[in-house]
Formats: sequence, structure tokens, C-alpha cells
Amino acid sequence: MPGIGSTPGRHATHRTGMRSAWNVQTKEAAVRALVVDDSRAIRSIIGKSVKELGFEVLEAGHGIEALERLRTHGVVELALVDWNMPEMNGFDFLVAARANPAWKEMIILMVTTETEMSQMQRALEAGANEYVMKPFTKDVLREKLQLVGLATV
Repeated sequence: MPGIGSTPGRHATHRTGMRSAWNVQTKEAAVRALVVDDSRAIRSIIGKSVKELGFEVLEAGHGIEALERLRTHGVVELALVDWNMPEMNGFDFLVAARANPAWKEMIILMVTTETEMSQMQRALEAGANEYVMKPFTKDVLREKLQLVGLATV
């Protein structure tokens, strides 16, 4: 299936079991997502898709800004992170986030054009929960969120 970071037909690359499934459609406090991408247009597109799935959205233009958002706004349940950005790239953000005990449980999806299997593996080994290839559809994003327990059917 195009746009999915896992090997076609195989979903063993995702890390699950970190928490029970969230029902983001309830009237309880909104599940928060941080969209990290240096392109304002891409942040807007991803943010719109995530909002339509019931998330409250925060945005950051690079990894350093994303870390600052986490420090000032508190824990978010989901981060959707581009790989190639100025200041601090997505991989370095991933490593920094996983090094901070306060953010260890945050679900991190790498949302990027990096298509090399070695890059995907590197991100998954560093703590990414899933990998989504650009371009992608809202359905692909929903599927990935279901795999990590953050979306209902």
C-alpha cells in the first residue's frame, strides 16, 4: 500500500503495548498531537488531517522548536515528525525525546520522504513507533494511528 512505512503486508515494525487504545472521538480532554515539519504547508495539511481524526494540534517548524513546545505545553500523546529539517532534524528530535523520561511514552510517527529502508530501521531502532511516507492520505494516517492504538475504526 503506498505511503505506508512498514513493508507491504507486514506491520511488525511498529512498537505497541505502550498504552491502551485511546478513543479520540470522546468528549473527554482532547488527545494532543505535535506536528513537526519545516514546511508550513505540510504542517497545515497534516494538522488538518489529525484534527479531523479528533486531535488537538500543536505545531513546530523544527526539532528545537518541538522540544520547546513539549517543555512549555506539557506532554502530548502523539508527535508526527519530518526527518529533514533545519536547526534540528527529526531523527535528532526523536533521540532527544526518547532520552527524556517525561516523553518516553509519547507515540512518535516519522512522517517523511526518507524512503531508504536503512533510515526507516534507524528511526524504529531509536524509538519511532511507526513510519509514514510522504505523500500519504488521511486513510493511511488513520491506519498508522490504529496500529499504535491512537485511533478507533
